[in-house]
Amino acid sequence: MTEPVKRRRGPGRPRQDEADDGPGTQERIRLAAREVFAERGYDKTSVRGIAKVAGVDPALVHHYFGSKDDLFAAAIEVTMEPALVLPAVLGAGADGIGERLVRYFLGVWENPVTRVPMLAVIRSALTHEAAAKVLRTLLLRRLLERIAADLDVPDPTFRAELAASHMVGIAILRYVVQVEPLASADPEDIVALVAPTLQRYLTGE
Repeated sequence: MTEPVKRRRGPGRPRQDEADDGPGTQERIRLAAREVFAERGYDKTSVRGIAKVAGVDPALVHHYFGSKDDLFAAAIEVTMEPALVLPAVLGAGADGIGERLVRYFLGVWENPVTRVPMLAVIRSALTHEAAAKVLRTLLLRRLLERIAADLDVPDPTFRAELAASHMVGIAILRYVVQVEPLASADPEDIVALVAPTLQRYLTGE
């Protein structure tokens, strides 16, 4: 009796036994990607290296996430979680939105677990367009522009970009370049000084 002919897989298509894990496998790949990108940076990270850390076939990574750029975006989104942040930032309305936003942003950076991948994306964004695109998409399109649009103010995109420039500037000086006294300032002091400025950017108040 002859054995049945095995069906060939198309490019990037996982075996059935590889795909059965579903969302659990996707999350494992995303977390592995965050770890590897944070450790090696964008340029020195490969899909094969991420697959090895995740314990999956590289074809499975391509199957779930497509390109390296898409995987980079997914890995950073795990850190920032804009879908979870928006309701918390917008929930109480315009009053105090500047403070809530700066507390969220500093919270991401002050947490050692999320600071490392954010350092990777900031450093990579300064030298690599793919990383810069991820930062623009997550910080501006997915977070700040939606906040500004929800507040129904004139020039929401411009306002969002001003807010982003302020927060990214703080991140670079405090966490990347580590300029004193900003680098060792109490986060509450930063909130107190920055929140009114973000409030004005986003609401005009």
